[in-house]
Amino acid sequence: MWPLYSLRPLLELSGQHFTTEIDLTNDTLLALDDVTARYGDVQVLWGVTFSVREAEIATLVGANGAGKSTTLKAISGVVRAASGQITFAGERIDRLAAHDIAARGIAHVPEGRRLFPLMSVRENLELGAINKEARRLRATTFEQVFALFPRIKERERQMAGTLSGGEQQMVAIARGLMARPRLLILDEPSLGLAPIIVREMFEIIQTINREGITVLLIEQNVHQSLKLANQAYVLENGRVVLEGAGSELLNDERVREAYLGA
Repeated sequence: MWPLYSLRPLLELSGQHFTTEIDLTNDTLLALDDVTARYGDVQVLWGVTFSVREAEIATLVGANGAGKSTTLKAISGVVRAASGQITFAGERIDRLAAHDIAARGIAHVPEGRRLFPLMSVRENLELGAINKEARRLRATTFEQVFALFPRIKERERQMAGTLSGGEQQMVAIARGLMARPRLLILDEPSLGLAPIIVREMFEIIQTINREGITVLLIEQNVHQSLKLANQAYVLENGRVVLEGAGSELLNDERVREAYLGA
């Protein structure tokens, strides 16, 4: 279906608390090294360092305001990193325009879906095939996303604004996949959805990843995101304070107390 990459073993618990060593192994797809970001005079990220291995799922965990969404925006170029370095597939991208970053294989599905409500489902999806290769393979990709999301196939001529919340989120993810990305960034994909749709959404994320697409995820459902994640990083006040395999952080007493109510 999608371009396949070999799956990698789980990330072992490495750093202890307030510093993270960047992972530059051969299977590293994305790496942030001492990244800072600000909105005007307000600094939001303070030396964020982490890496994501190819064909794995990584998640960022933290309270509201911790800097998670800003981190994703810095990766995709929506927010310019003030200092530090971001590399993708071995190439530095933190000084590129957002559309150039997207063309290199990063698709960002933002919080709130951000669809064009007065355009049809199909028209919204067509906008995702932004780069030359994605446009060339658009017909094939349509078949693939409709196989993954048969519900939106049934509604492809319907205005996106008339869909349910779950259907709109499916369209948002499908639009990201239309770019044929190597890295899919998802910001709160289950936000505001009914529990049965939330379960379906996580199953879809797993399916996408099994086909070889690397996923970087922010998710309010911390328990579920840690269950899915090969790698997990905890952000507090714009800094990475803890890292490890998702399964290990799921059982970490500090994480359970702070984010799981345990």
